[in-house]
Amino acid sequence: MNDAREASDIRAVQDPLDRFVLYRWWRRAVVGSVDHAQVMERIIAESGWSPRYGFMTIMSAGIAVLGLLLSSPAVVIGAMLISPLMSPILGLGFSLALFDFGEMRRAVIALAIGSCAAVAFTALIVALSPLQAPTSEIIARTRPNLFDLAVALFAALAGTFAIIRGRGETIVGVAIATALMPPLAVVGYGLATGNLPVLGGAFALFVTNFVTIALSATVMARYYGFGHHLSSQQSWTQTILLALVFIVMAIPLGFSLRQIATEAVTVTQVRSHLSDRFGADARVTQLDVSFDTAPITVRSVIITPRANMQQSAALQKELEQRLGQPIRLRLDQVLLEPGAGPLDAQREELRQAGEAAAAETAQASAMTRMLGLAAGIAPETVTVDRDHRRARAIAAPLPGATIATYRALEQRSALQAEGWDIAITPPQAPLPLIGFSGDADTLDAAAREAVLTSAWAARRWNIRALRVPGLAKEEPETPGLSQRRGQAVAAMLRSQGIEPVPAPADGPSFRLSAAPIEPAP
Repeated sequence: MNDAREASDIRAVQDPLDRFVLYRWWRRAVVGSVDHAQVMERIIAESGWSPRYGFMTIMSAGIAVLGLLLSSPAVVIGAMLISPLMSPILGLGFSLALFDFGEMRRAVIALAIGSCAAVAFTALIVALSPLQAPTSEIIARTRPNLFDLAVALFAALAGTFAIIRGRGETIVGVAIATALMPPLAVVGYGLATGNLPVLGGAFALFVTNFVTIALSATVMARYYGFGHHLSSQQSWTQTILLALVFIVMAIPLGFSLRQIATEAVTVTQVRSHLSDRFGADARVTQLDVSFDTAPITVRSVIITPRANMQQSAALQKELEQRLGQPIRLRLDQVLLEPGAGPLDAQREELRQAGEAAAAETAQASAMTRMLGLAAGIAPETVTVDRDHRRARAIAAPLPGATIATYRALEQRSALQAEGWDIAITPPQAPLPLIGFSGDADTLDAAAREAVLTSAWAARRWNIRALRVPGLAKEEPETPGLSQRRGQAVAAMLRSQGIEPVPAPADGPSFRLSAAPIEPAP
């Protein structure tokens, strides 16, 4: 790129727009004050792939995923500070402004390699980590909205201005504001745990950030005279594409923001209604609204004088009328005797909180001992997430135990730990035998249980595909007996979220086995 010559051409060539005072001021005070060659030299030097770039990307990804798993904002911020992903994204933005396809290809390759390496490294760390429960830091990066686009836009404009005007230290603040690496780490987490909603939300946030940064850099670059030599047709093409991309991104992000705002308003309305119905002497000590259920579930604990006690059924009908939708109300009322004042209510709240915490601790401890006993491991090795009421245990090999045994142990443990999400990961062992009687090509009860157990084990082992004997790559017009049996097994696996992969038939009875998913041709 001949940016120095381009800058001189801007000053030397008589432009028809020079008759406008504002345009002349812009060329003299804005474009003429920038050393375009020096800026592009700095951008090009840092936007491509290099061993340093790769090392820093991997280290940043490792720090980010550990900070997310530990729910430590300070560690996550440290990962943002050393992440080098901003450089190729700015390079992409400037190459779009200049229509420099060579630099564009160079920046995209660096960004793609760095992103893939970060996702793979974080997925490996999560897969090896005993801590796999989603933390608040992880959940916070799974619901991008219009505000995220606005943050990326303002931060990118500030960062590009700093690069052009020689204030490179501002990039540190921009890196923290846009947070490019943590969403990639969450993508790796979602990949390792098979959590597609988390993976998709985090990837959407990363794409929102990097596209907004690149296009904002393009806008700022054009404002400061980069690409001034482009034809009017090229300039209009840039403008239209920039506007379309921002509009396309803003629409789904706007809907997401609207949903978040609607949920916040709903919680406010529920709290306000409960406070009004129970009066000023009552106190709403706990209010949880679950929007993931149908209908939404409202859980609340209220300390109130006995005289103000309310009927839960009547309150539920009133809330349904106010919200305009059906709900399920679970209300616990702690009743105070007549004459009790605010101090009594505070004492009761503290007593209730203490009892609830003690009860939860005792329940978690009992559940941990029970799960450790079922899995044949020490209770302290059970991974417990009290916030989300999840417990995970990696079972030890038990004499004579089959995969079906571990599944039955998990089901029994889940019944005993009501309200908890229990998961027991069985040791590696052959999957159960799937048998067909005679010339049957349908699954009887025993065969169905064998397939369900195989799918359960695959999910616990984070296996996405199983080889199905007899299943053909292309469905024949007149399938044979073994092919019909394979199709029956494959249909049930798909219903359980497991991808069936064809494998040779090995008789009337067969086992499923792990298989990688081959890429489509």
